[in-house]
Amino acid sequence: MTPPAAPGTAAPRPRPAPAPVRWWRRPWILPLALFSLTFLLYAVPPYLSLDPADARLPVPQTPSWYFPVLVTHIFGGALLTLLVILQVWPWLRSRYPAVHRWSGRAYVLAGIPLVGVPALLIAPFSGTGFGTQVSNTVWAVLWLAFTVLGFAMARRRRFADHREWMLRSFALIYGIAFNRVVLVLLIPLALLGVDPEVPAEDPMALAPVVAAPSSFLSWIVPLLFVEWWIKYRGPRRRRPAAA
Repeated sequence: MTPPAAPGTAAPRPRPAPAPVRWWRRPWILPLALFSLTFLLYAVPPYLSLDPADARLPVPQTPSWYFPVLVTHIFGGALLTLLVILQVWPWLRSRYPAVHRWSGRAYVLAGIPLVGVPALLIAPFSGTGFGTQVSNTVWAVLWLAFTVLGFAMARRRRFADHREWMLRSFALIYGIAFNRVVLVLLIPLALLGVDPEVPAEDPMALAPVVAAPSSFLSWIVPLLFVEWWIKYRGPRRRRPAAA
């Protein structure tokens, strides 16, 4: 039984429900979707033939299972790149939470066997050098750890922690696409430190030279951005200010 309010004091007013997040208040969703589709149209078609000769990078002859596992990783990564858009779209998450839940389950349950584990298997055989092998291995270990932790937090209903771990996982997924951007930016820098007559005809021949730094930067930079956002701009930081 609720005790009556003291004389001369007004009853506390109920807090108004939060206003729904409009789609135009998240203008980054459309550019993110376009970036994802552009990357997939560039990266996936060479592997649709299932012919190692069509691969964008040289495929090692051994082990024999390398190319099938690589194709599994690429096709699985294409699926996860699309699922991330559904996960980070606030309008869809608030209006259709069931879509968010089921696409999240698909991200985890399909991503671990189709993306994370294959990445860990093929990382030591990268043809662009030891640095890239180390980077790809660390990427695979971190992605698997972040994704499993995010799923575990959701099962425990610790949704704030779940969101943070999954954002880290999403950042690593987009590091695959971001690698192409970093590679293009690093090649002009590499041109300054070599004989200008060598790369003049084919600047992309320098891609192996910058492969290792590009590989590291492509997932470290997005991950650092997410860590900054979680610390300074995330819901946990905004909630005290709003209160």
